[in-house]
Amino acid sequence: MKKSYDAIFENNKKWVESQVANNSDFFKNLSATQTPDFLYIGCSDSRVSAEEMMGMKPGELFVHRNIANVVNALDMSSTAVIQYAVEHLKVKHIIVCGHYGCGGVKAAMTPQDLGLLNPWLRNIRDVYRLHQQELDAFDDEQKRYDRLVELNVQEQCINVIKMAVVQEQYLLDEYPVVHGWVFDMRTGTIIDLEIDFEKILKDIQKIYNLTDSDWVMSRKKNKNLI
Repeated sequence: MKKSYDAIFENNKKWVESQVANNSDFFKNLSATQTPDFLYIGCSDSRVSAEEMMGMKPGELFVHRNIANVVNALDMSSTAVIQYAVEHLKVKHIIVCGHYGCGGVKAAMTPQDLGLLNPWLRNIRDVYRLHQQELDAFDDEQKRYDRLVELNVQEQCINVIKMAVVQEQYLLDEYPVVHGWVFDMRTGTIIDLEIDFEKILKDIQKIYNLTDSDWVMSRKKNKNLI
């Protein structure tokens, strides 16, 4: 156990040496500031490495991860990350990324008392309830499982769009745009669910508008002023 722990520091030393060999100012530049275009909200699963699968370098991706990539208005961790990324880092894209084989989604499909996990997984059970007719139509449990992963991503994207900071920044600058992805560990590919960001804005405006303005019309007006 200690050997595997010590190996981390040896790996870090090699990584530092390789970065400096390629660019002597690498860490000087890295420590100066961060200006990522992307906020990635993903699952904590150890098999899903955001930067690696996206081909991103340090400083290019702002990351938040939790069990089953949930965005809950009562979770100060995720909401604080989104607020900071949008308001201060001015990210252009917010990506909610789930993955097939997600243990959190699987647990939410299981009739079992999981203690402290129950209130967290209830977010996913609520997604199942919203889409129960579609999901129960699947005879194949694996297809039902995969589809719930996709629907969970879709609903978490909607939760991001409900946030005032996202609405207000989009009215001003036409970004950030929210995207929904699924990582397929069986093939290594990223699947874009092609979430229709503007349609969702329009569809939920009556209930979730926190800007006291017409989102789409205000965006067009701002664009015409440029």
